[in-house]
Amino acid sequence: MTELDAMKCRACGREERASEGYPCQDCGTFICNMCELHGVVRCQACAAKGPRRDGDPVPAAPASPAR
Repeated sequence: MTELDAMKCRACGREERASEGYPCQDCGTFICNMCELHGVVRCQACAAKGPRRDGDPVPAAPASPAR
């Protein structure tokens, strides 16, 4: 029996292990480890809403890798 614990990153769209990611700082959806390492802390939906209330800049998600 094979178990799959993958989740889709809501910033870049990659599918990564659920245990290797972080929640969006605004809504809590999954952000992959690579996005976190690049400074992305918000999902695409929250980033599209504009700057956070505290005025911090919003880093852009890294480009998805070519497959």
